[in-house]
Amino acid sequence: MSDANKAVVRRWLEEAMEKGNLDIVDELFAETYVFRTPGATATGPGEMRALATSYKTAFPDMKVTIDDQISEGERVVTKWTSQGTHQGFLGDIPPTGNSVTMTGVLITRFVGGKPVEDWQNFDELGMLRQIGAVPPA
Repeated sequence: MSDANKAVVRRWLEEAMEKGNLDIVDELFAETYVFRTPGATATGPGEMRALATSYKTAFPDMKVTIDDQISEGERVVTKWTSQGTHQGFLGDIPPTGNSVTMTGVLITRFVGGKPVEDWQNFDELGMLRQIGAVPPA
């Protein structure tokens, strides 16, 4: 099952987050799904779709590279790198046209072949600095 679970995470990152096919959210995620990151929480597929839409709006040319994946039991750990151009609003931050590179780690817990929980940490401060929303240190 670990290869199948890794494929689900890969599909989410490549097909939805990179290519923008957010129609797969209901297919991939359990109804009880919860996404946690230091800056946001999304409960259920609908809130996850809204969160993903906000990032695809801000970075419509987003490219996602899966740097590494490890699977054990019901969990998959994915290290990823994302690149894009800040072309749309990110929350209340207007587009800057700046290129951004972000890295992060996503830990996904599965039940019955569907993600039920995600924990993600990514370099949000670095992203905000790259788009000019936070001054350099």
